[in-house]
Amino acid sequence: MTEETPGFEEKPDVPSGATPEDAEPKAAASDEGAAPAGDANQTAGLVAQLDQVRTALGERTADLQRLQAEYQNYRRRVERDRIAVKEIAIANLLTELLPVLDDIGRAREHGELVGGFKSVGESLETVAAKLGLQQFGKEGEPFDPTIHEALMHSYAPDVTETTCVAILQPGYRIGERTIRPARVAVAEPQPGAQTVKAEGSDEKADGDDKENGGPDEG
Repeated sequence: MTEETPGFEEKPDVPSGATPEDAEPKAAASDEGAAPAGDANQTAGLVAQLDQVRTALGERTADLQRLQAEYQNYRRRVERDRIAVKEIAIANLLTELLPVLDDIGRAREHGELVGGFKSVGESLETVAAKLGLQQFGKEGEPFDPTIHEALMHSYAPDVTETTCVAILQPGYRIGERTIRPARVAVAEPQPGAQTVKAEGSDEKADGDDKENGGPDEG
């Protein structure tokens, strides 16, 4: 039976020729070698999470942009429909007032637009103009089938093209939209008038050449 010597503790085996302090750096080195492997795994996990977040953010951003574009298209469509409905309502109202405006015009032509009736008529015309109603159709303007409706037809020697010679009923438009064409009487050039005129011009030119000593004097 051995007796332990007081004051001494057992220490790890140390190779011969080495001091006890040499064992401590080896243990520390082993701990340091394990640490970088754990950090690398943690970094890879964070990178993967970051990629997932970026992907989710891109998807949400694309969804938001798509919703915003759809909302803008919806607003434009609603505004366009609102304007169209307003124009149709105004056009329908003014179309119903056209006979009244025709009566006011005829009364003015016959000198009957006087007194209180004149004030009422002019007020109605002013309101119609504020709503965008425009009157068109004048005597002497070329006939345009897109805005004129010919109710009478004749020939005239003093016109060179189909011309509106009388406005039987004025036309009305709102902006570029015609709500009633101008009803007119038209006149076309007299058949053969241009041929006769051309022959007369040729004869006159020949006479001038003779008087001025033209080619006949050669």
